[in-house]
Amino acid sequence: MEERQADQKTGNLDEAQRKAEVLIEALPYIQRYHRKIIVVKYGGSAMSDPALQRSVISDVALLRLVGFQPILVHGGGKAISGWISRTGGEARFVNGLRVTDEETMEIAEMVLNRVNKQLVAMVEELGVRSVGISGKDGRLLHCRRKLVEGEDIGFVGEIDRVNPSVLLDLLEKDYLPVVAPTGLDSAYQTYNINADDAACAIAKAVGAYKLVFLTDVEGVYRDFDDKGSFLSRLTVSEARELMEAGVVGGGMLPKLGNCLSAVEAGVDRVHILDGRIPHSMLLEIFTDRGIGTMFCPDGDEL
Repeated sequence: MEERQADQKTGNLDEAQRKAEVLIEALPYIQRYHRKIIVVKYGGSAMSDPALQRSVISDVALLRLVGFQPILVHGGGKAISGWISRTGGEARFVNGLRVTDEETMEIAEMVLNRVNKQLVAMVEELGVRSVGISGKDGRLLHCRRKLVEGEDIGFVGEIDRVNPSVLLDLLEKDYLPVVAPTGLDSAYQTYNINADDAACAIAKAVGAYKLVFLTDVEGVYRDFDDKGSFLSRLTVSEARELMEAGVVGGGMLPKLGNCLSAVEAGVDRVHILDGRIPHSMLLEIFTDRGIGTMFCPDGDEL
């Protein structure tokens, strides 16, 4: 009995020491990023799985509590498609963008606002003050109608300017902003905006230190079929070479474009992470190795 108790005590001590080592490893990153703005784009499978949803929201809340200034930009594509199906409609896409007629826009805004307030409630439950807004509030996201290869796909917006004061005021008052990606044009018409585009534009406008995309892939591969070709770090020039070589395609291509645009606009680091992995954001930000793909400026020294 005494031996078992001794073994249990040793095991508990080892576990405590491992936790302490994790905290010590995170300390330099916490110091470096104190009061820095980080924009997190939240979407994909991590939104539809309740356990992953709790994991992501707890991570964002933790970032706020250790001194970051996070801004959460969320999508809602799967939920929107689900509601369109319930009403007897059919979701249509052109180059990954949802064809949005008047009825679809109404459904999209309803779903996005519902998701927005659910996320706010989850953040508040963790003891962090939060405010949910859309790109329409305070004219945060001003947009125009987006054409895809010359084709009009309805009420899909392309951002032409951002009013960062809305978000900066909230951050200054220690609120965590949660942003739904809708916006207004000059005639005050509502548009649905791609959440990746919204997160990128917001990160550039507020001078974010980091931009994080939570996706359904591990990151960027030189050859997606070769898991040994994973790229954990890319400079702007290296990423551009991949794009020009036609190595990267599909949904990753516009995401890479947003990553490069953000870094070139002064965002220090941009990360593509697998949101299906619990606490992937914390592993990437607070550990030496990280688990996703990080984009940085040319000539950057780690």
